[in-house]
Amino acid sequence: MATHTPRSVIVSSTKASSGKTPRQVFRTHAQQLEKLAPCQAQCPNSGDIRGWLGIIAQHEKNGLTSDQAFDRAWKKLAELNPLPATLGRICPHPCEDLCSRRDKDGSVSINAMERYIGDWGISRSLKLPVLAERDCSESIGVIGSGPASLSFAYQMARRGYRVSLYERHDVPGGMLRHAIPDFRLPKDVLDAEIQRVLDLPVTLHSNTEVGVDIGFDELRDSHDLVFLGLGAQAARRLRIPGEVGPGVISGIAYLRQRKQRIAVQTGRRVVVIGGGNTAIDAARCARRQGATVTVLYRRSPEEMPAAAHEVEDARREGVDFHFLVSPTQILREADVVRQIEVQEMRLGEPDEQGRRRPDPLPDRKRLLRADTVIVAVSQAPDWNGLGLEQENHQWLMTEEDGRLADNIWAGGDDRGPAIASQAVAQGRLAAEAAHAELRGEPHDVDKRDCGELREGDVKADFYRNQERECVVRRPQEEWLDHAELEIDQTLAHEQAHKEAARCMSCGLCFDCEACFMYCNRGGFTRHQESRPGHYFTLLLDACEGCGKCIEVCPCGYLDIREH
Repeated sequence: MATHTPRSVIVSSTKASSGKTPRQVFRTHAQQLEKLAPCQAQCPNSGDIRGWLGIIAQHEKNGLTSDQAFDRAWKKLAELNPLPATLGRICPHPCEDLCSRRDKDGSVSINAMERYIGDWGISRSLKLPVLAERDCSESIGVIGSGPASLSFAYQMARRGYRVSLYERHDVPGGMLRHAIPDFRLPKDVLDAEIQRVLDLPVTLHSNTEVGVDIGFDELRDSHDLVFLGLGAQAARRLRIPGEVGPGVISGIAYLRQRKQRIAVQTGRRVVVIGGGNTAIDAARCARRQGATVTVLYRRSPEEMPAAAHEVEDARREGVDFHFLVSPTQILREADVVRQIEVQEMRLGEPDEQGRRRPDPLPDRKRLLRADTVIVAVSQAPDWNGLGLEQENHQWLMTEEDGRLADNIWAGGDDRGPAIASQAVAQGRLAAEAAHAELRGEPHDVDKRDCGELREGDVKADFYRNQERECVVRRPQEEWLDHAELEIDQTLAHEQAHKEAARCMSCGLCFDCEACFMYCNRGGFTRHQESRPGHYFTLLLDACEGCGKCIEVCPCGYLDIREH
């Protein structure tokens, strides 16, 4: 445990009327300083994870029942994310990578907790939190209904705007709806969370493709502000011989047909080309059709962009992986796919994104048998009829807050490939900036005003070891036999309580009382009305600068202040 030695600095003044040099003494005192938790810093949506976990973990200290605590935690979580049950299932949870408990007894199961709280909100029919009653006269048009569009629509509607969603398909949800299999994201969960957004002043125009059913200029004229959440649903081709014809299908098209229960005849041998989440989802769906599945990826496993746990699940289901190979042609007989030729590769110098470029190995080609080839190498936005083709750029080039042009904002995959939580964040940030502009108010993209946790601020030894609560999974032998049933199950209520209690409240008080007990000057007084993170007031006049409270504070909330 680090020892903080109080310091005194004596500074001589140069102004003295009496000929004597007065001295000013600057001493160090403790200060209460909220610091940014590592999980929040790593969350694409800057979610206050510590905050909503703290509401549950500290509910008895704050006079809340268990039900009240979970209701409040859901409301706090939903302020930034209207789809917690959805993201609690599909987010690769980068927040857990930096959790302070990671090297002690395992990171807090943040994703599982988000899922539990999201399901809690659905089970109790909780309504999305709106801001102060306000009737804004401006009309908002939103193209698309994926996570970015739903997030933007929610944030604008809760601020009092009338929002119109224009969706080319018959149901909303974008890639959440059409590309994620039911065994990862059940339809009823997504339906429930989308309906809550539609219960706000949000009107859905389904089967309406902008640029076809309604002109983009016409839509702009009909609204004061437009948000583009087009996604990236246009599949990219391999551009190799034999690609065009029966037996070759894009990953997006294959997954969409599977979600719509349209029969897709794959044959016994399926080859999936690609290394992203779409490729892995397609491979796992093909296994559920009874096919032998091989995934081809042109780089090594370390460069594979798909979520590692999804890749591992695919392996468990029997999917085979071939790395450092690239397809060169698809061989047919009477227009029927028979084989795919692949070129063996090696990793060369890094490309412009920093990834090592795959280079072909001379005279190293081989043939793989295949009945169906699923191409999932990449997607791109569909600019059809919008007049938004980007010169020299594949994606929309916006400002940091999502502004594309006057009264036009954008977010989601049309700005570049991203995970769903990033799309939700982009929709939210665009809404906050657009609202500020419409109201003539200042806006700062990054509003986090917290200190930074330093190494040693969080004292993990203070906290007792607690076993990590994880989601329960169906037995592996049932995965393929129950093709559409969700593999992972939501935490039980008692598990959720236990897991919330594992949060160390990094950078914010959780009422351990260590400072109160160790201060021999009575410098800490308890708030009459406490709330999570705020239990004591530090009286600076009573502080003598001994530094003991800083030394014993386990969460790093107390710090040095020169006075």
